[in-house]
Amino acid sequence: MSNHKDLQKLTLAGLLISLGIIYGDIGTSPLYVFKAIVGHQTITDTLALGGVSLIVWTLTLQTTLKYVVITLQADNKGEGGIFSLFSLVRRRAKWLVIPAVVGGCALLADGIITPPISISSAIEGLKPIYPHIPTMSIVIVIIGGLFFIQQFGTSLVGKAFGPIMFIWFSMMGVLGLAFIIQEPSVFKALNPYYGIKLLVSDPYAFVILGAVFLCTTGAEALYSDLGHCGRSNIRISWIYVKTCLILNYLGQSVWLMQHNGKVIDMDKFNPFYAIMPQWFLIFGIGIATVATIIASQALISGSFTLIAEAVRLNLWPKVKINYPSEQKGQLYVPSVNWLLCAGCIGVVLLFKTSDAMTAAYGLSITVAMLMTTILVSKFLKKKKYPDYVITIFLAVYLVIEITFLSSNLVKFIHGGWFTLSVGIVLFSVMWTWHTARKIRNRYVKFIEIEDYFNIIKELSDDESVPKYASQLVYLTSANFDSEIESKIIYSILQKQPKRADVYWLVHVDVVDEPYKREYEVDFLVPNKLIRIDFKLGFRIEQQINLLFRKVVEDLVKNGEVDITSKYTSLNKHKIVGDFRFVVIEKVISRSHNLSFYERFIMAFYVYLKKVSLSEERGFGLDLSFVTVEKVPLMLAAAETVELDRIK
Repeated sequence: MSNHKDLQKLTLAGLLISLGIIYGDIGTSPLYVFKAIVGHQTITDTLALGGVSLIVWTLTLQTTLKYVVITLQADNKGEGGIFSLFSLVRRRAKWLVIPAVVGGCALLADGIITPPISISSAIEGLKPIYPHIPTMSIVIVIIGGLFFIQQFGTSLVGKAFGPIMFIWFSMMGVLGLAFIIQEPSVFKALNPYYGIKLLVSDPYAFVILGAVFLCTTGAEALYSDLGHCGRSNIRISWIYVKTCLILNYLGQSVWLMQHNGKVIDMDKFNPFYAIMPQWFLIFGIGIATVATIIASQALISGSFTLIAEAVRLNLWPKVKINYPSEQKGQLYVPSVNWLLCAGCIGVVLLFKTSDAMTAAYGLSITVAMLMTTILVSKFLKKKKYPDYVITIFLAVYLVIEITFLSSNLVKFIHGGWFTLSVGIVLFSVMWTWHTARKIRNRYVKFIEIEDYFNIIKELSDDESVPKYASQLVYLTSANFDSEIESKIIYSILQKQPKRADVYWLVHVDVVDEPYKREYEVDFLVPNKLIRIDFKLGFRIEQQINLLFRKVVEDLVKNGEVDITSKYTSLNKHKIVGDFRFVVIEKVISRSHNLSFYERFIMAFYVYLKKVSLSEERGFGLDLSFVTVEKVPLMLAAAETVELDRIK
């Protein structure tokens, strides 16, 4: 945790790390933004100046003001991202789960399109030098290699990210400056008048606006990676990043102005590479390729973090999560890794070129930004900002983002359908998992545990019942220590009565603070029935096996419990008794009183449960000490049956 706090301080190392982790997506956008703005149009001064004016003001209003100035305030104990933001405000209204889920799905869908478009844009720079180069094959090989190395961890490679991205941004700034010197009047494009003039006069204004939006697509990453770099480091490093980006865009604008009146084949003459000296081109393409790989890596890591948070917030099925290195926050989700890999390669095969991919790009991330706007407005309300400030914030950003969303919807038939379809599939999974849990909880019956204290004590002392285990542990979902699921009592007393020396009830409460790790112990029946409540942050791995063992060790050390075996032969040698976990799996029974919608949700949930990680694996339990009991979740009263007895 000390390392985590150190990252929040403003340091040179922190600034360098933020360059490597945060700005990959937004930093590689100059590769394709102007290319997408110009398209197949005739180049004019209005297009060149208006295009760069719109880019500058989009970066200022959307990235700088909304994310760097406002949204970064919403830090959850130093952590950021849409689920961290949701955790801060979720108690204000139940419906806030909808923008959180929609935003999370949109960000994951964006993770499928960003690596292909970034890497393709870089590799396609080789086409003017080698016209017949198989760019698609090279891109697929790079993407395949990138996803393959995830399982080994990227901490070693990650140390080089900062210096490489510093070289990348510096290169962009210098290249842009070299062209600005030739035409200093390009600085007049900083006046928003030129952007407005382009939107008013150009018949393709809506299409241009959709292309302009691509310059700010990485803004969500600024907030998502808050925990890795800290607010101060992000804000200071953004000044340098934004300066280099604007200089590069202005340089590209000058190059376009120098080709006024011409129609240029953007496949052969990308403005980004056109401002490079011929002798530097091969080096520039090399640096661009490495930068796009870094951008892709940051997005992949972000997707892993997003899924891990969703699992702990019960918004995604339990999946295997590995921790390939000691580095904080470094995790690997195999199922998501290979799904993303298949999706990225599918994008390359489907769209073939970065030009075609820009049509699919932007739509999902606009949706994510809209959802963030809604959640941030609730955060500002929580922080007691004046109502007029919140109203202005909502009005400004809803107008901007709905306009961008509308302009991106124009791309729907050209490729936007792809990311939207991916987002809908992801949403269906998240929503089903969340809703099914609510339906199940509706039918879980809780009873007063105090009513069973005496019988549990008597069962424990009853030597006529064979001992099931020395220490018997149940996972309970009851939020209060006065309650217990009726199914647990049924399991202990009736479904093969289970005699044990000590019964343990373990409850896990996922709290809004990301890295909280606390526990409480209640001795319900001294030395017979003990309840442990774990309060774990939504970024903490739920290794119940290890956590439970640690708590028991502390209790033994303090003399609060005795876990020595009660068997005479073992007791005299001070042998520790055996532990057994019982996991109760609730199986749907008689669902005919559910609505059609709820039956559909539960049917999909049952399928997801089959392909997801089991409860015992999800909680990190040692399977050799686990018994899984399936019990029916009764959704309807048993039917009355009448029978006639005959002699």
